[in-house]
Amino acid sequence: MSMARKYSKAAQKEVQKEMRRYKKGKAHSGPKKKKVKSRKQAIAIGLSKARKKGAKVPKKAKARSR
Repeated sequence: MSMARKYSKAAQKEVQKEMRRYKKGKAHSGPKKKKVKSRKQAIAIGLSKARKKGAKVPKKAKARSR
């Protein structure tokens, strides 16, 4: 029995594209188009784009209230 895939192939492709843009120094974020400075930020942007396109991506972690 195989386990279900957490991230779809489409999501992986989107993150891969964003990482390439990050490595070339072409990745930008937000309405002011600031340059992406960290790998984690580039991955988050790729996942966000994949989520908007309807790819299978787990939901964002919500902040817990006390």
